[in-house]
Amino acid sequence: MITHLCQRILGLLGLILLTNWLSNPVFAIEPTQGKTRFVQKQFAIGACWFKLPDDDKADAFYADVAAAHFNVAMGPHGSINTIESAVKQLKLCEKHKIKAIVYCRGIVADKLPVSTACLGYNLWDEPNAELFPKLRKRVDDIRVARPGMLSHINLYPNYANKKQLGTDTYEEHVSRFVKEVDVDLLSMDHYPIFKPSHDSRDRYCRNLETMRIHALKRGIPFWNYFNTMPFGPHTDPTEAQIRWQVFTSLAYGAKGVCYFTYLTPLTPEFPKGGALISRDGRRTRHYQQAQRINRRLVNLGPAIMQLTSTGMLRVTGEGTAADLLAGSPLQSLQRKPVDPPHNYLLGVFRHRDGRRAVMLNNYHFAYTAWPTVVFDAPLDKVREISQQNGQEIPVADDSPDMEGLQISLDSGEGRLFLLP
Repeated sequence: MITHLCQRILGLLGLILLTNWLSNPVFAIEPTQGKTRFVQKQFAIGACWFKLPDDDKADAFYADVAAAHFNVAMGPHGSINTIESAVKQLKLCEKHKIKAIVYCRGIVADKLPVSTACLGYNLWDEPNAELFPKLRKRVDDIRVARPGMLSHINLYPNYANKKQLGTDTYEEHVSRFVKEVDVDLLSMDHYPIFKPSHDSRDRYCRNLETMRIHALKRGIPFWNYFNTMPFGPHTDPTEAQIRWQVFTSLAYGAKGVCYFTYLTPLTPEFPKGGALISRDGRRTRHYQQAQRINRRLVNLGPAIMQLTSTGMLRVTGEGTAADLLAGSPLQSLQRKPVDPPHNYLLGVFRHRDGRRAVMLNNYHFAYTAWPTVVFDAPLDKVREISQQNGQEIPVADDSPDMEGLQISLDSGEGRLFLLP
């Protein structure tokens, strides 16, 4: 069975937005009433933490962040939230070629620190709708005092309750937020559960779809935080489960992904520890896992920033249902009986240069996939974005001794293809 996760009207919406975007920089928005807006220029790979000890190990810490291919630091420097600590952070980020979203809450806009390493400022995490007017004023003040800087506000996930949201529904919450706060970027955190008895990944996808729709309507990018450690009902994610969270976000059109967390928090909520860096400063296995995944993102990033989402498909069950694949760049997906049943996400895009694109994702996080793929264009006209070097390369048949074109996908992996 093949189920559309969005109606065809959303595809038309993407094409309408594309008409304007093709002639402008990625996510460029013209200044409004003298206020210069934030424009995202690089795919964001965010390392999030709560508090970083401010000591003689700080330089080595930021060197490790950069070595794992993170390009955005998303946590305060030191144990207090001051201009002085932010300035220290920005100097270290300059040295290690990382951008920082600075924590300086409560500092008047024209006193906020500036630097070539400053991407913007963290304003709030998971606001109730009652805070929207206050946040709007803060965003406007920053646009005037610090033109081009990001005002970063992260939203609740779609499993937050009405009291947390301050609205009757999650849809209302997001809709009001983008309109009333007038942000330049959508961001949310959602931590799916990977258990045989409780698998919440479909809800994670619905949350990404909400972000995708509102980002397209507003003409802005969206990012999301995902889980890298055990806490509460969450098991410690495997590398495949981390990879699944990342590539699923890409399929829905995310222009940034944020690891929650990089440092293991010093709070009772996380008794097992297990983030990328342990409480005593050691690299855990998740550090090497993130390093491998992030290297792929560095190579995919320039192409991803050229794409506008035009549709999403979920492919499950048996058969090919080629009629329902119409409108996507794929004509057919088949499998051998030995392989697990179809379970894919297809993110459909339009490249800035007019070409079509598709990201084919393996929805399984415990099995590899080897679909036999038929594109709707001659194979010599199809290109893949290499995750090893970022170049456009011919599509290779991963099993040339078998009939048809075989595309191999590791568990949770996605691959990006460009077509005429």
